[in-house]
Amino acid sequence: MKKRLPGAIELVYDNWNWLVVGYSPNGKPSLAVFSLVATPKWVTLCFLLNGPRLKDPQKLLNGSGKRVRSVHLLGGAKDLEKPAIRALIDQALELAAFPFDAKAKGKLVIQSISAKQRWRRPA
Repeated sequence: MKKRLPGAIELVYDNWNWLVVGYSPNGKPSLAVFSLVATPKWVTLCFLLNGPRLKDPQKLLNGSGKRVRSVHLLGGAKDLEKPAIRALIDQALELAAFPFDAKAKGKLVIQSISAKQRWRRPA
């Protein structure tokens, strides 16, 4: 995602059983366009804010909420290079309220760490 979103602010959350990295154009979590959710068994790419508006002819997107859709990256990071997933990312970028500034220097921000941790172990 760093290659795809130069200038993005990466917002890291340790959320109980998941590690979440949100990608925002300006550091505001409410304007994050994407997030990667890592679990012990898989990684999920979430399309935030405009998920239901994405055209998905291959029916890759999961979810039925008003704002978010997601796709499991069962093949890992190389799935981000699949044409259908690239097309979804491109659409989400076009629909974003604020563009990512490719000339800006991106940064990593640790947003929060859960006070009470559960072990991340596969079931």
